[in-house]
Amino acid sequence: MAKTALVTGATGALGLALVRGLCRRFGDDGVVYLTSQDPERGRAAVARLHGEGFAPRLAVLEPGDAAGVGALADTLAERHGVVDVVIAGTAARIAFGVRNQDQVRSYVQTDNHDTHRLIEAFAPLLGDGARFVLLAGDFGGLRHLPYRLRTRFDVDRASLAELAEVMDDYVCAVEQGRAAAEGWPAWIGVPSMIGRIAAMKILARDLAGHAARRDIVVNAASVCRADPTEPVDPAERAAEIERAAADVLWLATLPAGTPEPYGELVRARTVLPFRA
Repeated sequence: MAKTALVTGATGALGLALVRGLCRRFGDDGVVYLTSQDPERGRAAVARLHGEGFAPRLAVLEPGDAAGVGALADTLAERHGVVDVVIAGTAARIAFGVRNQDQVRSYVQTDNHDTHRLIEAFAPLLGDGARFVLLAGDFGGLRHLPYRLRTRFDVDRASLAELAEVMDDYVCAVEQGRAAAEGWPAWIGVPSMIGRIAAMKILARDLAGHAARRDIVVNAASVCRADPTEPVDPAERAAEIERAAADVLWLATLPAGTPEPYGELVRARTVLPFRA
């Protein structure tokens, strides 16, 4: 049976490597969709991959476009019935030189709320043997928060809606200048990433009842993003991207019957702690 995959936020170097790798694995027996918030950049990415002999399809998803996510899910359901691989890679970038108060809302909108919408839209479409991988970072662990804030990310009990409320409260705390007094880290990327990993763990928990029976595996992949303020050797960066892509693709194509890792944050094929 033909395989179907979706890679969101796939126009960067890592995203292209992931789409390229899935196209190579599926061959003529599958289709890979890549999303972009910029139609021109998306078309350029697809054209580039077509020039390399691959045939991905483009879907445009703008940040905050709940209707667009739902429409894309409906389209894939109509065309394919199920989705076999989802790699959720859409992520915001922190704008250096811009105050946290002036960018935290849009940042959390993209990194957290858009991720929740993607989960809610595509989790019901995961077919038997499906793999869901959320791209994340190493700093998505609760060790980066004081104890009084850790209980707010109770992945054993919280729903995605309750997690969304936590993230909205965090946004308000930053905008109102009280985040530091409440114990939140100075870098907005840390709470956002913790919320991102928490969303994956909530999904894994909610699917656990039938995931083993249906061979569905959910994880997050920690990928290293270069600091845009630091010079990077192009060859080293290319090698880093290839290593990261190989590790993400490993998670996204775990062989049938592989029960672990499940519901984990994984870097270089090693599980990283969330609660520690």
